[in-house]
Amino acid sequence: MIDYKKGEGSLVQKNTFEAMKIGLASPDKIRQWSWGEVKKPETINYRTLKPEKEGLFCEKIFGPTKDYECNCGKYKRIRYKGIVCEKCGVEVTKSKVRRERMGHIELATPVSHIWYFKGIPSRMGLLLDMSPRALEKVLYFASFVVIDPGKTDLYEKQLLTEQEYEEYCDKYEEDVDFRAKMGAEAIKELLQKIDLQEEYKNLTETFEGATGQKKVRILRRLEVVEAFIESKNDPSWMIMDVIPVIPPDIRPMVQLEGGRFATSDLNDLYRRVINRNNRLKRLLDIGSPEIIVRNEKRMLQEAVDALIDNGRRGKPVTGPGNRPLKSLSDMLKGKSGRFRQNLLGKRVDYSGRSVIVIGPNLKFYQCGLPKKMALELFKPFVIRELVKREISHNVKNAKKLVERENDRVWDVLEDIIVDHPVLLNRAPTLHRLGIQAFEPILVEGKAIKLHPLVCTAYNADFDGDQMAVHLPLSPEAQAEARLLMLSTNNILAPKDGKPITTPSQDMVLGSFYMTTRKEGQKGEGLIFKDIDEMMLAYAMHYVTLQTIVKVRRDSVNNDGTSKIVESTVGRFIFNEGIPQDLGMVNREEDPYSLEVDLQVDKKMLSKIIDLTFRKYGNIRTAELLDYIKSMGYKYSTIGALTISMGDITIPDSKKGIIEQAEQRIDMVQDIYLQGDITNEERYKKVIEIWEQCIKDVTRALMTNLPADNNLNIMAVSGARGSENQIRQLGGMRGLMSDTAGNTIEIPITSNFREGLSVQEFFISTHGSRKGLSDTALRTADSGYLTRRLVDVSQDVIITEDDCGTDEYIVAKEIKDGNRQVEDLKSRIIGRYAFEDILDLDTGEIIVHKNDMINEAIAERIESKGIKEVKVRSVLGCKMKHGVCAKCYGRNLATGKPVNIGEAVGIIAAQSIGEPGTQLTMRTFHSGGIAGVGITSGLPRVEELFEARKPKGLAYITEIEGTVKIQENKKRNDVIVTAEDGEEKVYQIPYGAHIRVNDGDHVEKGEPLTEGSINPQDILRVNGAEGVRDYIIREVQKVYRLQGVDIDDKHIEIIIRQMMSKIKVEESGDSGFLSGSVVDARDFKMTNEQLVKEGKTPATGTHSLMGITKASLATESFLSAASFQETTRVLTETSIKGKVDHLIGLKENVIIGKLIPAGTGIAKYDRIEVDYDGKAEEDMIEAEKAQQLNDSEEAEESTVKSGNYESLQDEDK
Repeated sequence: MIDYKKGEGSLVQKNTFEAMKIGLASPDKIRQWSWGEVKKPETINYRTLKPEKEGLFCEKIFGPTKDYECNCGKYKRIRYKGIVCEKCGVEVTKSKVRRERMGHIELATPVSHIWYFKGIPSRMGLLLDMSPRALEKVLYFASFVVIDPGKTDLYEKQLLTEQEYEEYCDKYEEDVDFRAKMGAEAIKELLQKIDLQEEYKNLTETFEGATGQKKVRILRRLEVVEAFIESKNDPSWMIMDVIPVIPPDIRPMVQLEGGRFATSDLNDLYRRVINRNNRLKRLLDIGSPEIIVRNEKRMLQEAVDALIDNGRRGKPVTGPGNRPLKSLSDMLKGKSGRFRQNLLGKRVDYSGRSVIVIGPNLKFYQCGLPKKMALELFKPFVIRELVKREISHNVKNAKKLVERENDRVWDVLEDIIVDHPVLLNRAPTLHRLGIQAFEPILVEGKAIKLHPLVCTAYNADFDGDQMAVHLPLSPEAQAEARLLMLSTNNILAPKDGKPITTPSQDMVLGSFYMTTRKEGQKGEGLIFKDIDEMMLAYAMHYVTLQTIVKVRRDSVNNDGTSKIVESTVGRFIFNEGIPQDLGMVNREEDPYSLEVDLQVDKKMLSKIIDLTFRKYGNIRTAELLDYIKSMGYKYSTIGALTISMGDITIPDSKKGIIEQAEQRIDMVQDIYLQGDITNEERYKKVIEIWEQCIKDVTRALMTNLPADNNLNIMAVSGARGSENQIRQLGGMRGLMSDTAGNTIEIPITSNFREGLSVQEFFISTHGSRKGLSDTALRTADSGYLTRRLVDVSQDVIITEDDCGTDEYIVAKEIKDGNRQVEDLKSRIIGRYAFEDILDLDTGEIIVHKNDMINEAIAERIESKGIKEVKVRSVLGCKMKHGVCAKCYGRNLATGKPVNIGEAVGIIAAQSIGEPGTQLTMRTFHSGGIAGVGITSGLPRVEELFEARKPKGLAYITEIEGTVKIQENKKRNDVIVTAEDGEEKVYQIPYGAHIRVNDGDHVEKGEPLTEGSINPQDILRVNGAEGVRDYIIREVQKVYRLQGVDIDDKHIEIIIRQMMSKIKVEESGDSGFLSGSVVDARDFKMTNEQLVKEGKTPATGTHSLMGITKASLATESFLSAASFQETTRVLTETSIKGKVDHLIGLKENVIIGKLIPAGTGIAKYDRIEVDYDGKAEEDMIEAEKAQQLNDSEEAEESTVKSGNYESLQDEDK
């Protein structure tokens, strides 16, 4: 039940409420909502097509089907508004009321609500302390339940069969108190008898002494009883006497072409309820035998169950073609339910989509919009402008001009689109860079033109991809599009703060080609007085791009001096557009040299862009990007680098290397046949020999390739291809894996230049097919992981500048064995120091407390040999809602401190989810435990975030001490002895790889065997800090292995949400129940208060929840219900009478308020947009034009369609 007032015409006015409460609806409440009782199962009269009176579509109850017109036609037009026709009883009002007026059905007998009886755990069962099976027997008329035992030897709530009941009735005829009943009325009576306060007192007393399963059961019952007490819900409301009927336009009936009708399933379900109810009333009136009445009551109960949640109990009710009917619950559930289909996302007007093509001459902030599409998108604006310029005299004429595409229309359109950004979106939108704003340029044809440098962010290519265009309408939306979403503001990727707009392919090739230096080129050693003279010589072919020449250059410091500098023509040209003070050359010592005097590859370009952004900001960087793009395309065309078969040279030594490998393998085979090694060892040796052979062939191939080989240039510059691919073209394809992921020991010794044999071709098909199937699976899994991450972190927003916390994390480099996963520098850049950091040698302060650590400071810290640094982190932030800016640190997308209102939770989820598609799916079968692989790639990330017990579990030590290993018959015993003599023995089965050796010293929580550790074990042994570090380390390990950089803070935000609850152990003087799970920050605040008052604080341990569980445990029921298990969430929260304070983003999207992030936070509520009024006028005029246009169309359509308009609805 979400309450709304009758007679106000609509639900609560938008944006005026701060919270939303859900509860159980009492029968009186349902009657109060209702506008009349539905008594007949009829829908509409098939002859007149008018709704039947007192039926499911009755106009008297639900309102008129046509605007301002009663059923009998006595009152028509708006002037009779509000009058109720005395003849047909229909109120004259808008037909829109048929979307919000409800009806009701008075039931002849109470029925139970299936959610509360059937859900897990059964709330009704918990409250009555009856098993769900017993409840079912009573509700569906299989057994009697004792309501009042009277003088009999029975007890309350005991079940009796029909026979037993009759025997007791005969035996205790004179006992007036003895009563037993069946069906929902019996349960209702039992629920009415419960004294909640008394029950709560009794349960609390028994809870103290209980243990094990019994304690868990009592805790569950306590929670339900407490929920009913606090929410002031009456338990007997779980049994219904009245059923609400939802408005008819939400369950429409539409006429199809052939005169037949399509109707919503709900109408069928309601019809069954009404039919059975009416039949039951009649049977009761004529005093039918008990057995017939009972059967009818059971059927009514089943009909109501099917209406509320079809298929929850027994076989679902099916429609034509054996399709289960969609019940009220199904309308809410799942991807196509109300929450996810209509509330969290909607289709919008002013949008279009088309294929994209490359736009190499666009500026970085522009996109090409097809003329026809632009005209349709900006139609109302064009119409308003046509009337304003008096090209047309009224809206109707203007509309005709636009439709005929009159020449003057295009001039108007040109003027309108200036300064009106549009949004471009490419699905799947994996991160926020999947929607960016551009200034439109009108283009011929029907394709959208896209700037080549934003392709990386969109993950777009031009092989038929499509993109959608959206038009921001209001002045506020336009301002946000321009200031926040314009492509020039999205140069850095939010996941790691590195440029995402790095040039690729042709652009890299062109830059590489023009900055190549060659000796002995035409015109070498010429000296020019300035760049212009050199360009003239180049244009007249006296020099080539690679020629080494001398040119006089002015000083970068603008002090009037100049000097002759030596470099190549191409490099002089390249440096023309590059800022000359990026810090790559020390300008104090050398103000004349070129800033970039080396061969520029893709990495170098990225570095140049990064430095420019840090020094000059986004506008200068956008200009630089356009410069590199133009130069790259121009000179890659001039260079005309291409590859042919002749470029692939096969090394002469290949044959010898392979023969040598084959001889070594024969030797291994002999040793195996003599029985000196096992088959597994032989296999490993063979693979090793082939791997070495492949390395040798590759080395021979690469040393053989000349530096100016086009294939080599493409790979070295980073434009396309890699050493690996060159190896397959000119060396050997190498080892392949089979369907199970094991390496096949026969390699492919041919390359693509020679061509593969049939056998080789067949072996290589395994890998190709596995690759394709993996990609398909991975996309779906990665999308689902992103959805869960977004859901768990969506309400993490920057709410304050500084929370003044006293918690910190110790940042140090992350290692995996000897391999460095992440260095100290990248872990501390962009964070605030928790304390002054001192130079160990001189004692001077490198960075003060609460100052941000930037690149320069981080390098200094690392160079001073400091190994660990205390920094602020979101894990220590003490804000109850959201996090503070100081704990978060730098906003990676801008390189500046984060702003208040930034939705960092969603950015974190997107940053982790977006690269998810690049991670592998494979489970590596590394040696060790036979058959148990260690999970890696995407499944490993999921395993960590869901806090699952991993496959291939490792044993960990719970104490610090020295190791001693004892071998037994069946197993190995690892004994760890602490300094104080405490001993722990770990029994490790054979086959498990032991990582430690005799006499090793182990730390608490260190793994003793190979494999993954269960995060819950680390939490138990090393506490919250240990498990945080472990998850960050493990997640980073997976991503870095694939070459994906993600900043730690994103992972920290997710961990903060996973650890946001505490399990209470001792309740002390707090109001918490021991054993219950409460919010960590509530727990902390309550305890601080208790300590102040000198009372006993509660004790508890951090609990680690998986992201799915954490999402469902959120404070907001709207967010949880729209995530998963909708019915379960709504059942639970309605009993608790929960209030949703609309703190997160999802809740606000659902009810249509501005989200409390960015410009939607309370701080900006009072801000009015200051503009010249033009945009606002445009909007009002455009809206008027659109309305006029609509009304004219409506008039025309009414004339065309005669007098009847079908009951159309957007749901169909």
